[in-house]
Amino acid sequence: MKAVLCNFKNRMNKLIVFSRDIISKILRRIGGPFYKIATVISPIAPPEISRAIQDWRKAEGDKTLRLRYDLTQESIAFDLGGFEGQWASDIFAMYCCNVYIFEPVSKYYDYIVNRFARNPKIRVYQFGLAGKNLRTTISLADNSSSIVRSIPNAQIAEIQLIKIDNFMNHEIISFIDLIKINIEGAESDLLESLINSNLVLKLRNIQVQFHNFLPDAEQRMEEIQRRLEETHKLTYQYKFVWENWTLK
Repeated sequence: MKAVLCNFKNRMNKLIVFSRDIISKILRRIGGPFYKIATVISPIAPPEISRAIQDWRKAEGDKTLRLRYDLTQESIAFDLGGFEGQWASDIFAMYCCNVYIFEPVSKYYDYIVNRFARNPKIRVYQFGLAGKNLRTTISLADNSSSIVRSIPNAQIAEIQLIKIDNFMNHEIISFIDLIKINIEGAESDLLESLINSNLVLKLRNIQVQFHNFLPDAEQRMEEIQRRLEETHKLTYQYKFVWENWTLK
């Protein structure tokens, strides 16, 4: 019975992804105000995820849960998927901690650099962090830009990814108090690498947004969560919205 249910869920996920991509393509071709709708087509989601989104909004999670941590001025926070730097700005405003922002897309990187040009505690890097060094391409769609899915009619840019432990060794960083991961589908590869290498033990808080647009997204997420339970404890979870894991 479990295998049957799992197979059914896989087929439903594939149908949802296919339907979303078709609708997104139509909206992009229409253009105008519909282009913006197409870039955030994720609201066409299973009821369980829609409820999680509603619950997150009721909790005002972006203003509360994502910012409430036991940090000090000496703490180190990593922002993976910086986009325009708003989360980095909010977390710094609360704790004056050291923030490292990773944004591989040049136009977003330039914006963040200018935004924090006079703040020496916020460092910005024009590459992403991953489980291995890699040059790849990304489909540009504002904060939905992704290296793992093709977005209809989106511009394509070449980006650089750097192995996370190589970066930490180079910068002499032995421990990260908070890592925020919002990298549009690439989070599973990264987390699996962190767990397999035991680098996850150097992360006190892991704030991550999983994405459901890949056919095997839910199965991989659940396996990652199962393995995270060995080293971390869950502090909040809104399925495919945001969740946080704290080192035991």
